Amino acid sequence: MQFCAACFSGLNLISPPFCVRCGVPFAREGEAERNTDGALLCAPCLARAPGFAMARAALRYDEGAKSLILPFKHADRTEMAAPLARFMARTGAEMLAAANVLAPVPAHWRHLIARRYDQATSLAQRLRRLSGRRVVPDLLRRSRATLPLGDKGAAECAALVADAFSVARPARVAGKRVLLVDDVITSGATAEACARALLAAGAARVEVLAAARVPDPRLRAA
Repeated sequence: MQFCAACFSGLNLISPPFCVRCGVPFAREGEAERNTDGALLCAPCLARAPGFAMARAALRYDEGAKSLILPFKHADRTEMAAPLARFMARTGAEMLAAANVLAPVPAHWRHLIARRYDQATSLAQRLRRLSGRRVVPDLLRRSRATLPLGDKGAAECAALVADAFSVARPARVAGKRVLLVDDVITSGATAEACARALLAAGAARVEVLAAARVPDPRLRAA
């Protein structure tokens, strides 16, 4: 699937300045702080580093990105996985090259029945074709359904997903660099919960790659 010039012009690729740890884009550099190495960090990451080593997303989750992702998530437009994965592969080229395994963030089984497919797995499989990295679709398990996180603050998001994920195949992650794959990063709480589970199972490093990121979610009041 290819985009026309008008559709492509409506997409906003994430570019600096952004937090080097969680990838949240800043409207301006003044929103960021610098660590002892001079790297830009958001205040939450500076105060407490997340479990994942790095998170990146290709697109800002604005109206342009929504026009691709919402039909992909909710309207059976599975063909959207291919162009979204291409954006992700460019953004996360170094992460993909270093990863030992790709792990989609899992949906709860009730959501799978309703949607008939897992959008994160679709993206991971497309990234496999582009990068040659191995995908383990059932590496992570979501033990309970969670409410949508889009309108929640950071603290509430973290509470909602606490202990919601477990590693179904610990032997597949021991000593490995795992790249989590998801469609949208909102607060980062889901990625954090998955990363903590993977690290507890023996993963050497966990990074996160998503199609889109909600601008400044962790900078708003919890």
